[in-house]
This record gives sequence, C-alpha cells and structure tokens, in this order.
Amino acid sequence: MNTSRIRVGIDVGGTFTDAVAVDATTLELLGQVKVPTSHHHADGVAHGIVEALDRLMEQTGRAPADISFLAHGTTQATNALLEGDVATVGLIGIGTGPSAVFTRRLASFAKLELTPGKRLPLVYAHVADPSDTAAVCRAVEQLKDEQLKGEQLKGGGAQVLVASQPFSVDRPEGERAVLDAARPYGLPMTAAHEITSLYGLHKRTRTAVVNAAILPRMLATADLVDASITKAGVTAPLMVMRCDGGVMSLDEMRRRPLLTVLSGPAAGVAGALMQERVSEGVFLETGGTSTDISVVRRGKVAVRHATILGKTSYLNALDVRTVGVGGGSMVRIGDGRITGVGPRSAHIAGLPYACFASPAELRDATVATVQPMDGDPDNYAVLDAAGGRFAVTMTCAANALGRVPEGDFAHCDPETARAAIAPLAALLGTDIATAATRILDAGTAQVRKVVDAMIRDYRLDKDTAVVVGGGGGAASVTPHLALGSGMEGRIARHNEVISPIGVALALVREQVERIVPGGASQEQILAVRAEAERAVVAQGAAAEGVEVEVTVDPQTSTVRAVATGATELRTQDRAHRADDTERLHAAAASLKADPAAVHVLAGTAAHTVYGTETRRRLRPTRHAVRIVDMDGVVRHHAADAHVETTTVAGAPEVLARLVGESTSYGDGGVRAPALRLLLGSRIADLSGVLDPQPLLALAQSELRARAGDEPVVAVLEVRS
Repeated sequence: MNTSRIRVGIDVGGTFTDAVAVDATTLELLGQVKVPTSHHHADGVAHGIVEALDRLMEQTGRAPADISFLAHGTTQATNALLEGDVATVGLIGIGTGPSAVFTRRLASFAKLELTPGKRLPLVYAHVADPSDTAAVCRAVEQLKDEQLKGEQLKGGGAQVLVASQPFSVDRPEGERAVLDAARPYGLPMTAAHEITSLYGLHKRTRTAVVNAAILPRMLATADLVDASITKAGVTAPLMVMRCDGGVMSLDEMRRRPLLTVLSGPAAGVAGALMQERVSEGVFLETGGTSTDISVVRRGKVAVRHATILGKTSYLNALDVRTVGVGGGSMVRIGDGRITGVGPRSAHIAGLPYACFASPAELRDATVATVQPMDGDPDNYAVLDAAGGRFAVTMTCAANALGRVPEGDFAHCDPETARAAIAPLAALLGTDIATAATRILDAGTAQVRKVVDAMIRDYRLDKDTAVVVGGGGGAASVTPHLALGSGMEGRIARHNEVISPIGVALALVREQVERIVPGGASQEQILAVRAEAERAVVAQGAAAEGVEVEVTVDPQTSTVRAVATGATELRTQDRAHRADDTERLHAAAASLKADPAAVHVLAGTAAHTVYGTETRRRLRPTRHAVRIVDMDGVVRHHAADAHVETTTVAGAPEVLARLVGESTSYGDGGVRAPALRLLLGSRIADLSGVLDPQPLLALAQSELRARAGDEPVVAVLEVRS
C-alpha cells in the first residue's frame, strides 16, 4: 500500500516546541508532539527541533523519506532583540561631500535601546571611496578592534558588518565593493540594499543594522538545524516561517533573519487561513496570558511595516495587536464587584487554575485577594481551600458556562468549574452563571475593543466577517466575544496546535517593493512582478502554481508584488467536496439571502460565482457577488460587481472593453476597476492596480501560456 507524503510543521516557542504531521493530500492532522524548548542545550533550539521530529516520526509510524515539506517557526530572533542578546554591528558608511554628512549620522544607531539600560552595540567607520580596497580594510580593522564605550566586548569589536550608501537601491555597486573588500576577514556581512529596495537611507540602514545584529546567532542555529535534519535522513528542503505568514528557504533566512521576527503570531494566522479557509475575518490566538489579534481580508493576511526597537522599519510583518487577556488571566475584585481581568495570569503568579482542581481540593474554599508579583495591585481573587491556593481564571468561567467543548485542551468538568466560581459568586451576591458571565464580559471587553478597531481599520464587513479562535485558551475568549458582538464565531480545529499547523501548511512567500519616482511604467510594474515570481520559484515553489498580487500606490510611487506558491503542487482530492446545494447555501448565508434568490452567474472547475440583485428606488441596481470554492468556502465577496465569462483567446478584447467601461475619472485621478480573474484553480487578484494600461498588461501576463479555449471569468468592481 502506498502511504501519502506528509508535511511537517514545528513551532519553537519560549517554553515548548510543538510539532505536527499533516497529510500532504488531504491536509488531515496525523500526529502532534510537544517537547521542552532546548534553549540551554549545546545545540540550542536545534536539539529540541530534532527531538520533536524524532518523536513525531515514531508516533505516526512514518520515515524521514515520507516528508515532502518541513518548516519551522522560531521566536529566537524576537527573543534576541527583547533580551538584548545580539552581536556587535560594525557599520561602514560610504560617501563624500553631502552624502558623507548623511551617512556619518548613521552612527547614532548606537543610541537605539534594546532593553532598559542596554543599547544596540554598534561601532561606526567611514569610507569615502568604496573602490579603495586599502581604505575599506583599514575601516574593517578599526571596527574589529574598537571597544564600545563603557562596555568590554568579548573578543573585541564588530562581529558582523553592514555597508550603507545613499541611493544604493539604484546604485548598489559601492556597497558590494565594500563587502567584497571585507570578505577576507571572515565576518558575516550584509548590504543595506539587500534588505529592502525602498528609498530612505535612515530607515533602510536601521532595518539592515537590526538584521545584522541577530545574524551571527541565527546563522549558527540555521547551520545546526540544517545539519541535524540532514543527519536524520530528511531530504525535503528545510523552510523557515516568516513574519508575514509565509515561509522562506533556509538560504533566504541566512540572508535576512529579521524576517523571522514576530513570526510566532504569523504561524497561527497562517493556520487559520489554510486550515480554516478563512476569507474575511479576525483571528484570535489565545494563550494563557495574552491574545494576539490579526486580520484576514479577502483571503490574505494583513501586513504592515513593523515597529522594531521603538522605530518603524521596512520589515513587512503581520499586523498583530496583543491584549493582556488569556485563558489563565486572573480576576480582580473590589467593592463587591469584578473590577477587571488580567493582565496577570495564573501562570505568572505560579498558581493552579481552580477549575482543574479536584472537588476534594476545593472543599471549604474561601475568597481572598493577593498581589501576584511585586508592583501588582493586591486585588487579584484567589481561592484558599483544603487543597491549597488556586487562581480564578477566564478558563474557569468559560467551563462553568459550558463554553469549552469536550476534547478541547482547556476543557474540565463543568461541575468542578461551577464549584470554583461559587465562592466568588457568593461574595458578589449573585448566582454562579452571572458571576461567570461577568468575568468573561470583563475579559472579552478588552479584546473586543481591539477587534472593533481592526474591523474599522481594514473596513471588514461585520455581516460576513467571522471570528476564529486558536491557541490553547481559545474557548475562554472567542465564543463569548462572538456572542456579545453578534458576529459568527468558531474555535479552530486542533486549536492548541494551530501554530505548527500553520507552519506545515504555509506557502512560500516573497515580497518585492520598488519606489519609482514619477510613477511606474507598464514595463517596470511587470518587472517587479516577475522578480517576485522568480524569487519564490528560486526558493522551491512550483512555477505553475505561483500566484502574484501586485499593488501600485500612486501617492507614494510604490510598486509592491507579493508572490506565493507551494513547494509541491498539492492535489486537492479531499474526502469531502461540497455539492451544488452546499455551495449555494454557503453563498446564500454569506449574502444573507433566501437561496431561491441566489443565482449562479459563472464558474470554473474550481470556483462558482453566485449573485443577487438589490433594486433601490432612483438608484442603480446592485449585484452582490460571492465566489465559492469546491469545499464550499466563500473565497471572495463583493457588494456590487459585474461578472462576465470569456476564454483565454477572447479575454484581451473583452477585458479591454470591460476595463474601459468601468474606469472612473475625477479629481482623484484615473481609477480602474478592481479586477479579479478566475483561471483554472486560481483567483488572480489584480485589484491593487489603478491605472488601466498596467492592469490590462498584468491580466495578459496571467493568461500567458494557457490554452486559448480555457474559460476565464472576470469579476469587476467599479471604484467611486
């Protein structure tokens, strides 16, 4: 019997390393293991990764040769910055005249604060002529020998080099010449233009400097993990989780380790995107102490330039906002009422959850208040009982109300949970259900405030957006939040391991950005698109499955191309496919319409387009549209769209007509329609381009190399 190949995802957390095996064809979870993260082992976190992989193979009865995809996510880069455990950076500024004035100012990065009282270790040297090899060598020797003021460095000065020159995005030769001359010294090196292609000397160099500060440590880990995985017999290329929800090759991580910063939350939302097939909504990853909140909009994770060391950077990371409320958050009381929940959790206070105690341990329980840590308020509620002291938590309240499903990581006996809440309810002068509800109200109110803000920021439609909960504490927040907000909510399958599942299912991703002063030409836009596509293929993505989304921002003259692709073309022969009736009802539910009023407008082998008409007096008829995939998941929704079917051969003429008819002109300039093309198994999203001619050129690039009789469905939304 042939066994299907598997995809393995490993998430290296601060305390535990979780690993999962997922069937590469059905995406079914086959196994999961948890081992302590090996921070203090001689091989560092690499040892825990290999240990988790060994246990996973044993549990699933699979061999390393069965692995078609292996990726890991790590908090190592994030922790290095948080803890100030970084290398000393030797920054070489390049330039003469006015340029030298600007580059010399980069020495001020030594004032960046890593942690309270600890600054970024940086030494600076200047080179006027990058082609002067002798001058470059003198600068490198100066940096290697220099000591930081007030600090004695192990082994001397710079441990890693960065070269930076104004306008190196357009003229990288100077930075390359400096690195070539410095190569014999054997230090890890990077050039500012290699980290980002955006203008802005200060921000570009700062991003490169932070990247370099973690480079030696991340290189050592990468080499250890790579060697260990190879020794274990794994032939699949090792991938690493990025902070924008995709994965990259190990070689790319060696070049830009900064992309792994903040990748922990990105793994969870990648799991929601791929496993839960969320197309529009909010993802909450709830642990014991906090909840990370992120957005999926039109089937894509929301990203923005991250703030690192208190400054904005050119690092594109998941837009994640953290609230100090989790499953273990403790209740605060005063004046006979609940005054708040968190931010202190039972984990930090070193107390067990009351709901996980035995009835005997909870005997004779009375409520007391404590100060969990020095500096905390002394109004955190605890139970002093026969079995000791216990924390009253969000998880206790959720179990008391029956919100935690059986089999969930956080489930306990509801009767025990009610017994845990009972003493507090008596103190508050109310019943158990009301007390538990007030606890969840106080905790989820903090989360809801952030969720509402993100819904506004990203203009999500609350009528169609869903709230999906992941993490071991999901049941303590998500069901109550959904109930209170009126939004559809659910807990992700296997929520306690949603992060490693996200790592296992993530797609190779690359983003290329260019600032083109004066506006980008059609050729320049296509060139950026091609560069992004080549980048993911070079990292192992199957060329025929790569999708590229292009956005052109006329206000900042920025062209951005985001390419994604799988390392192998995964077959989608799932055990269940939605039939016509199921897909119709999914569309009707999203449209909030009677199925009888919903019509099939178009379709391909992979997607069906449904729509309804809304007639309004004295105003144009609106055609609400939903695109539903073969699994019955709504992949796109539009409040008003035009849908037309053609073929690859006829598409150029049809699209030219449609775009011409739908382009608007006004004081804000030319605004082409938001265009999406249904091609084969894909939805090609071209909505980020406002100029009609580049839009049509990009559409033509999507049609390239396809059979002339292949059907194409165009979905257009007119922009006002």
